[in-house]
Order: sequence, then structure tokens, then C-alpha cells
Amino acid sequence: MEHKQTRACWYVIQCKGGESFRAAENLENQGFEIFHPTLRLRKKRQGSLCWVTEPLFPFYLFIRLNQATSNWGPIRSTRGVAKLVSFGHVPAQVPDDLISSLQSQHNLAALHTAEAPLIKPGETVSIAEGPFSGREAVFSQALFNQKSGEKRAMLLIELLNRTQHISVPMDHLSLKD
Repeated sequence: MEHKQTRACWYVIQCKGGESFRAAENLENQGFEIFHPTLRLRKKRQGSLCWVTEPLFPFYLFIRLNQATSNWGPIRSTRGVAKLVSFGHVPAQVPDDLISSLQSQHNLAALHTAEAPLIKPGETVSIAEGPFSGREAVFSQALFNQKSGEKRAMLLIELLNRTQHISVPMDHLSLKD
């Protein structure tokens, strides 16, 4: 007599080309627990830099299933899914600690790639890098170069006993506490 496993385990799903986001959404809509690790990257699109989200493992995602109680039938026919990765006729299990590690790294990466807080005109900022490093200035406006995708800030800074306008990259700034 075959004893079916009673605890849920992680398995790997291979997705059709470029359809891992569709597969993840459709599987979640069916009530499956999915883990689809992604990266948030800056890429050049139509001549400017923008943030894009891409799968960490292109063509793959993870699904948590219980051999005894989960309904595995709908998985094969879900839009975006190519197949459940198997060795022979046995679905490939992924260790829970590996998924936990990936999930914690994924959450940490999400914190680090979050865009900087919006700075409002009139707020005092500190310049962290470049020739004006360590100086304080008043934020005037944000500038965006369409060709390079670079975000810059126009600042008012006191130089030589006069208020001067300077332009610095946005990522060189931090809000003054």
C-alpha cells in the first residue's frame, strides 16, 4: 500500500516562454500557494532607464502542494504552465529551507530596491557624494533627462556668500533629519 505524504511540500513548475507572471497569477487565482521570486532592475526601454520586474528564475516558479489533499489536476491546464518538473514520474521536491532562504533574500532585496522617498521643493537635503559632499542644500525641483534616463535635482546652495543653483544626481541626496 502506498502512503501519501500528508504535509505540504514545494515543487517546481516550468512555465511557457515569458509567461511565468501569467502562470503565477492564474495558479494563485485557483487557490494555490505560489512563490515566484523576482528582481527589480533598471533597464533601458525606448531610450530611457526605467524600473522593470523580472523573474529570478526565468521560466520557473514554485508551488506548495500536499500529495494527499491538493488537487493537482488543474495545474497542467493552467494558462502559462508548461509542466510540473519531474524526474521520471516523480515531481521534483524543493527543500523547505531553500525556499525559506529565497523568500527572506527576496524580501530583503525588495527593501533595498525601493525607490527613494519623494523630496518636496523647499525641503533641506544633505549631499552625500560628489564635489559638494557633506553640504546641505534646499531642494528646488527634480529633473529627468529623457535621453540618459538620469534623475537629477536642482538645488539651492550657499556658495561664496550667495545662493547658487546647482544640479546633482538624485541618488547623491538624502533627506536631512
